[in-house]
Amino acid sequence: MKKRVDVAAGVITRADGSFLLGQRAPNTFYPGYWEFPGGKVEAGETAEQALIRELDEELGICVTSIRPWVTREHRYEHAHVRLHFFEVTSWDGEINDHVHSALSWEHADRPGVGPMLPANGPILKALRLPRRMGITHAVDIGTEAQLTRLEAALERGLRLIQVREPGMPRDELASFAGAVIRRAREYGALVVINQDSGLARKLGADGVHLPATELGRTAARPAFEWVGASCHCRAELERAAELGLDYALLGAVRPTLTHPDREALGWRAFADLVRDLPIPVLALGGLVEADMDSARSAGAHGIAAIRGAWLQS
Repeated sequence: MKKRVDVAAGVITRADGSFLLGQRAPNTFYPGYWEFPGGKVEAGETAEQALIRELDEELGICVTSIRPWVTREHRYEHAHVRLHFFEVTSWDGEINDHVHSALSWEHADRPGVGPMLPANGPILKALRLPRRMGITHAVDIGTEAQLTRLEAALERGLRLIQVREPGMPRDELASFAGAVIRRAREYGALVVINQDSGLARKLGADGVHLPATELGRTAARPAFEWVGASCHCRAELERAAELGLDYALLGAVRPTLTHPDREALGWRAFADLVRDLPIPVLALGGLVEADMDSARSAGAHGIAAIRGAWLQS
């Protein structure tokens, strides 16, 4: 059995959303393949400390902002690697590479280099997942009001919508969800339908979102490009990862009107629950745009909201 090697990798990101990739040099494993910069975690180091050291040694930069993100495992022919990915959004110094054959700034939706190192490939899709999800509540505020707020949110940059309307008659739901999808398409936004895979297929939605109650009953990942799930505990998060889902929602971080009697997690418990998961997690529960930094510092990919998503900022 191969010994597991812990590696820290950095998603070094600029303000325009581009991230840095390095091409592996000759005389290394997988020469010519592209990867996220980083390196092996040495004895006595945390993964975060290792990445800060590696980026100094490899690129000559001093990291000033680093956030935990996802952790993935991959079995190569020469090693079993556990990759701890961190997001690096600010640093001091000019990037001056010392180990790669080349560097390139790329965008997840249109990468211009390849092939990717196998362990790094799935990260590109995770980087395509928008940072904010708006969850509809037309049953509470009316369909016209919801569509008006949706259009305003799309104008402000919202790019991920979950249609979730418990209690809405199916014919009405189909009409409403279709209207949401049409508006979202104009902005290149993704739409997932809560629970109803048949309706999602019929309307050509981008995916489906599973309630937590469905996770235990789901034997295989539904056949959509984007599939996520609502989770409330570590076991549910691990089940979502086992199914190969693209994301999970975890909450409630704060008390909510939807579930006023449910005890809120708080950011510390949220961070503990999402630590070392292989899929991105969106924080949910009483959150607004101003909570984004707190969420990402706790290891969240971003935030999801029902009421907060439609507030004017």
